[in-house]
Amino acid sequence: MQTVRLGRTNAQVSVAGLGCGGHSRLGMARGADVHQAAAVVRRALELGVTFIDTARAYGTEEAVAEGIAGRRDEVFLSTKVIPGRGDGTPLTAAQLTESLEGSLRRLRTDHVDVFHLHGVTLEAYDHCAEVLVPELKRQQAAGKIRFLGVTEHFGSDTGHAMLTRALGNGHFDVIMVGFNLVNPSARERVFPLTLARDIGTLIMFAVRRQLSDPAALKEAVAGLVARGEVDGDQVDAADPLGFLRDEGGVVEAAYRFCRHEPGAQVILTGTGDVAHLEANLAAIQAPPLPAAVQTRLASLFGRVDSVSGN
Repeated sequence: MQTVRLGRTNAQVSVAGLGCGGHSRLGMARGADVHQAAAVVRRALELGVTFIDTARAYGTEEAVAEGIAGRRDEVFLSTKVIPGRGDGTPLTAAQLTESLEGSLRRLRTDHVDVFHLHGVTLEAYDHCAEVLVPELKRQQAAGKIRFLGVTEHFGSDTGHAMLTRALGNGHFDVIMVGFNLVNPSARERVFPLTLARDIGTLIMFAVRRQLSDPAALKEAVAGLVARGEVDGDQVDAADPLGFLRDEGGVVEAAYRFCRHEPGAQVILTGTGDVAHLEANLAAIQAPPLPAAVQTRLASLFGRVDSVSGN
């Protein structure tokens, strides 16, 4: 497994990270039990994955705990808390600490390597910075958190407004950002900031529905053409990414696109199927896309910032 330095954490971690949320949640979203999900985690470890990302909201912390049992020291472990309640009420510092303690119990550990404020919107950012970050730093001083992280709500913030602001404040050691070949806007808006500040980057949405479902891709591209973000004269409306077949297909090319982007460090992939996991890890570690393909993708999608790929 290839490894990468995760920004100023100085941790050397696998370039492929096991994401335990998304549409699969280690298969638990489709009926897998905690033991079946834990088997996916164990296989990831066998294949050299050392970065694992979960969250209270995913319902997979117990499966992760079972999967890494006896191997905690080999894993850089990430979990999260949503900074608001279901009714929209902002999370208090005490509630954040309660959530952290619950995650530690479910993960069967005394600390997490990075604890994220999860899915933060621009509107919620001030509360996070003024109320929750000081509490995170108190928990960091207590040894329960090694590094502070923040993840964006990419579905509603496809242009990275929150992260652009957060990266100017210096609170966070690690961020999770949406980046893929149909919305590469982080290339201009996020990665220059993370590189300048030595912030660790986790890439989510490398492959979502629009890159794994041909019908969804055609619909998305048609919308982008209609909005003027993609030049309709440059794209085959019936098969927008057909030219990627020679690069192992759309999914493999999408992972390679993310993996070799300057500023992209850990590429997250999630699944409940071991064979699918193995294929994704191989794709993430494959060589860069040819320069001509990169140029064509930039020409097609370089102005896009309105879709997430979901």
